[in-house]
Formats: sequence, structure tokens, C-alpha cells
Amino acid sequence: MILPRVARLAADLSAGELPSYVYDLTALAAHAADVRAALPPETELYYAAKANPAPELLRALAPHVSGFEVASGGELAHVREAVPGLPLAFGGPGKTEAELRLALGLGTERIHVESESELRMLAALAAERPGEAPVDILLRVNLPVGENGDEGERGGRESRGGRGELAGAALAMGGRPSPFGLDPRRAEACLPLLRGTRLRLRGIHAHLASGLPAPALLAVAARITAWARELDTRHGLGLEEVNVGGGMAVDYARPYTRFDWAAYGAGLARLATAHPGYTLRIEPGRALTAHCGWYVTEVLDVRHSHGEAFAVVRGGTHHMRTPAAKGHDHPFTVLPADTWERPWPRPAALDEPVTLSGQLCTPKDVLARAVPVAELRAGDRIAFAMAGAYAWNISHHEFLMHPAPSFHFLS
Repeated sequence: MILPRVARLAADLSAGELPSYVYDLTALAAHAADVRAALPPETELYYAAKANPAPELLRALAPHVSGFEVASGGELAHVREAVPGLPLAFGGPGKTEAELRLALGLGTERIHVESESELRMLAALAAERPGEAPVDILLRVNLPVGENGDEGERGGRESRGGRGELAGAALAMGGRPSPFGLDPRRAEACLPLLRGTRLRLRGIHAHLASGLPAPALLAVAARITAWARELDTRHGLGLEEVNVGGGMAVDYARPYTRFDWAAYGAGLARLATAHPGYTLRIEPGRALTAHCGWYVTEVLDVRHSHGEAFAVVRGGTHHMRTPAAKGHDHPFTVLPADTWERPWPRPAALDEPVTLSGQLCTPKDVLARAVPVAELRAGDRIAFAMAGAYAWNISHHEFLMHPAPSFHFLS
């Protein structure tokens, strides 16, 4: 679960450097290269920077990805500066006028339009730049999926489903009522609004759910691509691209497993053959970087309450919100520290389940609950695996004003 060089660094860190995020950039680059090799050469691989926008990670990924997906003006500027040579795709349900102006000023290669109002605003802003190239856009569509995988808006029917291919999704952004993207009918109503504008419709984007295995994601991708083809054919749009999003499952209960990229790549190859002329694009985030990071901390105290053991660690969910956000016990490795210099007995839990909690004054500050351990003592170090995505960058850093963690990048 923990690489030897990460374990060595974790043991060598001073108490003042803890908690610490440790990222293995070599392992990240190797994983990204494996993912790229598993995909068809013509499939574009964009990294969703929201998963972890650390510049060091972005630069490690850059040789292996086609571009980066960003979801705010801040991410736009940050990623463009960190990796200036790669294309950007700008998504997000609430783009402001200032953000769209920034996107145009930075020459953002694709803008994912999520509403008619956003389309009108972008068209007006593009009209202010008559000497510039047309603005390339994708329409983001919230494609409903019925109980049996039937599209929910055929024949005038509305679907409030989101079952079928999306059953078992950890997080749903579409396939049901949501603030993300356009209903299919509204997307079609946008087509006349494009006439006479400086916007160029290049294709369709849909990201319906996260946390799906390869077969389910392929079924969703096939549905999205078939819908785009039907729209394209009916209106003679000449579309070139279909972005089927990300959402590759990452299983925190089984940290040794990985998403089946080989099966997914083979399925995308079949999908590309069935729909010639379309460039398929995917946008994984968590599945690229989760396994490259560890959150390393130390046990401050071990105590027993009403027959249960608790280990209070330095830091907590204000540094790594992932287990609280996803409601799981985060996988960890105990790194024993042999020295104990205090004059009192060393608090310990022996051969029993232990709950690992943080320093915050809330019962929700739990990183792992009732996990069996052979031995856990005050002063031991803990390395939480799979901390490379949606960890530090999604956490509530300032709550209780504890010190920030340190960061280490192995290459």
C-alpha cells in the first residue's frame, strides 16, 4: 500500500513537518503513461485539474495527456501558467462574464457551454473581438437515462430517472434533474442561436456520473455518442468531437485495485470504429492522481472511551476531507516509531479496532472508523494512501486555524 521510498521519507520527516502530503511524481508519470497506452491513439486524454491542481503534478502529467479540463477562472489562469503548452477545456455550471472574458483572452481551446444564457453571453463577448479566430465550443448535455437505459425524452416523455447505466454511481451530475448542462431539447434549441455568431460548434460534451466501472462508463459513452450522431445527422452540423467526461471508479476499500483501463480503452476503440469521423475525448481526474499521494501524520494520543479505542492524529479532515466527503474509512499503513521519550507510559491500542480521528472539535473529524490494528501507539506515524486527489485542495483549511501541512514531491 505504501512505496518503500515514501515510507522512508515519512519516517525521516520531523514533527514540525507533519502532517505532510507526499506525492510520488515518478509513479504518477508511469501510471499516466500506462493509461495513455491503454487508450486508442486517436482518443484525447484530458486531466480534470479540479482533482489536484498542484503545479508539480500538472507538469508530471503533461507529457502523457492531450490537455487539461478546468472549471473556474482561477483554474484557467493557474493551469495555463503551470503548463502553458497544452490545450484547455473550460467547463463549469456557473461561469461569470469575467471568467468568460479571461477564457477568451487566454485563447482557451474549448469552452463547454451549459445553458442558453451562457451561450448568448459568450456570443456577445466573442462579437467584441472581430479580429480573433472563432470561439470553439461544445454543448454540454444532461442526457436523461431511463430505468432500462432508454433515453428519457423520446416522444415527448420526460425522465426523472438516472438509473440504467448510472446505477451504482458514486456521484451523479446528470441523467436526472441537475444544474449541469442542457436538457436535450434545450441543447437543440441552442442551434439557431449560433447563426451569425463568432462561435463554432465543434461537438457535444456530457459528464453524467462519477465512480462507475469500465462497462458502465462504456455504456454511457455509447449513449452519448449515439445521441450526438443523431443530432448531427438530423441537423447537418458537421460535428467533430464527443467528450464523454470522466468518472472512472476509484475503490478506497480496495486500495490495491485500479480502474480497468485496458477494457475501457478497447471499448472506446470499438466505439470510435462505430462512429467514424468523431474524436472521442475523456476527462479523468481522481483515477489519474489518487494513487500517487499519501497524507502522512503522527498519532498524538490513544485513548479508550466506553470500551472503544480512539487514536487522535495530528491534522484531520481540514487537511484531507476525502473520507468525510465520501463516507468511507480511508486506507492507511501504520509506520511504527520505536522511540518514546516521555516519562509516562506510552498510550497504545493492542490487537483491537481503532477509530482514527483528527484535531477538530467535531465528531465528524474521522479519517477511519473501527479499523482492526495489531498495535498502534502514540508517536507512531500513519500514512493514508490514495491521497492524490480531492484531498488537500477540497478541504476546509482554515477551520480552527491549525497549521497547514508540508508538501513533498518525489521524482
